[in-house]
Amino acid sequence: MRVDIDIFQNLVQALGWEVCVLAPLTILFGYVIFGMVGFGATLTNAPLLAHLLPLRFVVPLTLLLDLFAAIALGARMRGQADRGELRRILPFMLLGLALGLALLIRLPERVLLLLLGCFVLYAGLSSLARRPGAGPLHPGWAVPAGVLGGIFSALYGIGGPIYTIYMSRRIADKSVFRATMARLILMVGSVRLILTVASGLIWQDHLLLAALLLAPFAALGLFLGNWLHHRLSAPRIMLLVYMLIIANGAVLVVRAW
Repeated sequence: MRVDIDIFQNLVQALGWEVCVLAPLTILFGYVIFGMVGFGATLTNAPLLAHLLPLRFVVPLTLLLDLFAAIALGARMRGQADRGELRRILPFMLLGLALGLALLIRLPERVLLLLLGCFVLYAGLSSLARRPGAGPLHPGWAVPAGVLGGIFSALYGIGGPIYTIYMSRRIADKSVFRATMARLILMVGSVRLILTVASGLIWQDHLLLAALLLAPFAALGLFLGNWLHHRLSAPRIMLLVYMLIIANGAVLVVRAW
């Protein structure tokens, strides 16, 4: 027991009390969103955690939590995902993931923060401006969606908005869409995990312990989000989420600049 206390105290000293208090609340909120709509956890978590922790620590941390959540949500919806769409986008997603990991290793932290802020700002604004009822996309859009989604998934774990734009215009059924997105996030996360282990980013000090301690907050958020999925209006809640995303993107751009 004394060893466990010492390990926890070392983690608090390394990360700081403010991180240990705010990070669990951030994770809880992000996975409530994930449980409701099948995506959005990292898009919410990464910009917030980037104010508290180095980005190269945040990316593998959110990756581990995303894998946990995708497995938990996907296990409950086995067979509902659109496998044809997943097979179509997979090869282009793999190409984007390889390109994104190379950029993550080589680019300076300031440039990564600036790119993250710009992308998050664009994702939030474009989501607010998107008009409902648009027609279906041509299957050929799987090429740019897969490559760009893979790049931003490897860089920050936030390729979700790109995948969402494509999948939402290809899949009309809400439950099938949610299941497909959960399965896609699991696929992306599995490949990213292999690449992240190979690059050595996963072995940073305190990262695995932080993921282990934050996992219960992710599980609670996932449970609450899944419960709310059938009881609240997801579009109204996503409106608030996108407004938060826009504000975070603007702050990140200012910080990086």
